[in-house]
Parts: sequence; C-alpha cells; structure tokens
Amino acid sequence: MSGWDVAVVGAGIVGAACASECARAGLSVIVFDRGPVGGGATAAAMGHVVVMDDSEAQFALTSFSRRLWRDLAPELPADVHFEACGTLWPAADEEEMAEARRKAEFLRGRGLRAEILDEDGIREAEPNLRPGLRGGLLVPDDSVLYPPSAALFLLGRAPRNKIVLRTGADVRALDPDGGVVLGDGSRISAGLTVNAAGCWSPDLTAGLPVRKRKGHLVVTHRYPGHIRHQIVELGYLKSAHSVSSDSVAFNVQPRSNGQMLIGSSRQYGAERPDVEFGILRRMLERAALYLPSLERLTALRSWAGFRPATPDKLPFIGPSADNQKIWLATGHEGLGITTSLATGRLLADMILNRPEEIPSAPYSPARSLPEDKAHD
Repeated sequence: MSGWDVAVVGAGIVGAACASECARAGLSVIVFDRGPVGGGATAAAMGHVVVMDDSEAQFALTSFSRRLWRDLAPELPADVHFEACGTLWPAADEEEMAEARRKAEFLRGRGLRAEILDEDGIREAEPNLRPGLRGGLLVPDDSVLYPPSAALFLLGRAPRNKIVLRTGADVRALDPDGGVVLGDGSRISAGLTVNAAGCWSPDLTAGLPVRKRKGHLVVTHRYPGHIRHQIVELGYLKSAHSVSSDSVAFNVQPRSNGQMLIGSSRQYGAERPDVEFGILRRMLERAALYLPSLERLTALRSWAGFRPATPDKLPFIGPSADNQKIWLATGHEGLGITTSLATGRLLADMILNRPEEIPSAPYSPARSLPEDKAHD
C-alpha cells in the first residue's frame, strides 16, 4: 500500500491505542517506532489505571478511560495481568484526612464509588501499613495492569488488513503534507500523521511544550498477599504538582505474581536514564515510612524512565495548531497508561467527525499558543 489514512509515530500504549481505534473504525494505519512495542515510557511505567481529580478536564479523561479499561477487561489476555485491586490513599494526619474526604465527595458527586476508612478500617484493608495512620480513602474500581503487554494487545486487536507495524523505524521528520520522512530519506505518505512519540515528540513537532520528567521504580521478589491494593500516599499529589525540584512519594502496586512495584520519584532536568542511587534511596526510605516491612524484603531490580510532561498537567490530543495534517497524542506524563484508551477514542472521534463522548477542547494543542495566535 503506497498511502495510508493515518500514520502513527510511537508504539507506546498511547500510540497503540490511537492506532487501534483508527483501524477498528475502518481507517488504514501504519505505526512506526524506533524500538519495540511499548519499549519506552510504557515499559518503565507502573501500570495504574486510576481516576484523578486535579481538574475537571483531568477527571473527565481519567474517568472515561477507566470505564473503557473496565469494559475491555474481559477481553484482555492473561499476560496483561489486569487486576481490579482498587486504590488506597492513606492519610498520615488530619490535613490529609481532610483531603481524603474532599476527594471522596468529589468522586461520589460524579457517580463513582469511594469509601472513607477510619484508623481501624485502613489497618483491616492493609495490615502491613504502619500503625497510627488517621484513615484514608478507598477507590475500589481502580486497577493495575502490565503496560507492554497491554500495548501489544491493543495493536493486535485491530483488523490485520487495516494496520501495519514497523519497529526499528528511524522517523526523522513529519511530512507537512501527511506521512513521515525516514532516516534513509524515503517518505511514507498518509492522510494525516499522529505524533505519539512521548518525550521525543518535540523532536518531531518544534516548539511543543513537552518536557522529560524522570522517574524511578523498584520491583521486589514475590511476596503474595503482602499488599492488597495499589497504595498511594496523599502527599503524592504535592509531589506530582512540583515542577521545579526533585521529589519522592510512596506508591506501591501489587502484581498478580506476588511481586510489588515500588515508586515513585519525579525529576526535571535529568537527561540520562541511569538509576540515581541517591533518589532511589530517598524513594525507598519514604516507602518504608508507610510500609515498614519493606526493609525486610528483597528487591529484584530497579530502573528509571522518562514521562512526557506538559505545563498544565493535561495531554495534547488533536490537530496541531499550525497544520491540520499533523495531529498530537502526547504529554500524558504519569497518566499515559490510564488515559490511553480515552485518548485513542477521542482522537478517532475527532478524525472521523463522530460525536465526542467527552469534550476535546481542554486537550487541544492550540492551548499551548499565545492567546492572540490561538484564535487566528
């Protein structure tokens, strides 16, 4: 085939979701990635499917996507390790307990399940958490999964005659007339091109305000039943909002094989993917404040990766501001796994002029322009 309806650059979970939705809608799609499917930020991610409420736009995208994941769950193969374990947000003090109540009221007011736990309730939910926590918030419909396998599943779910995958592809530029320019100078034409290259999306779309934000993770040996939920300290929200300094927060996830995945750290300005042991030590010390038993357990390995972050904590989804042939699906930061399905659905809705299930305006790439140019 010499021309495609859609070319997607990036075979992480966001690019895979966009390609899958377009192909399932009948469009011909070609996907490019310089590495394997799900080999970048997707491979380095925890795999938390979580509703967040930093803003109405963030809530709309995460809650819509969580619903799509739950609808898809019966189709997911075993290697995706989808677990509807819920999220437990422990509160260390009364200030955090007030935040737990606020979040619960917010979620319930929008029809989602949320349960406030007192001190006894949180000990019953997670016996290995340290004593003395004031309580917390349980969001039972959140889940976890294994992201690389999920990305592979999404691409494989598309009709075979509608999608082609090219890994090891060196995409040097996006053709302004649609398609891509490869490292050998050849061009692959397409009706439109989706830049889903994550942290490397600014290399293909000049001036795009997406920055790398580095994070570390640790995985343990198998300790079945040691934790039952994804557990995230409420102080994580303060860490997530920091844009100028390195930060760590307690975040631990159970895996279906009994392992635990421990996070998290956030750094701007770090360009190398190497594990930084000072940050790693701070992260594990923070985790042990909440889960003291971690000090007795054995880590299997640690790694670091990069998340694509935007200034306002929302991704770019839709046509670029200056070229209707080039579309964006990038800037999801730590919510790319959660919001991948909603991103793919919303992008396909816009391309095909279908009714949008949630408004796309908050994620428009045009919002990154100065106000006078955004309305030209």
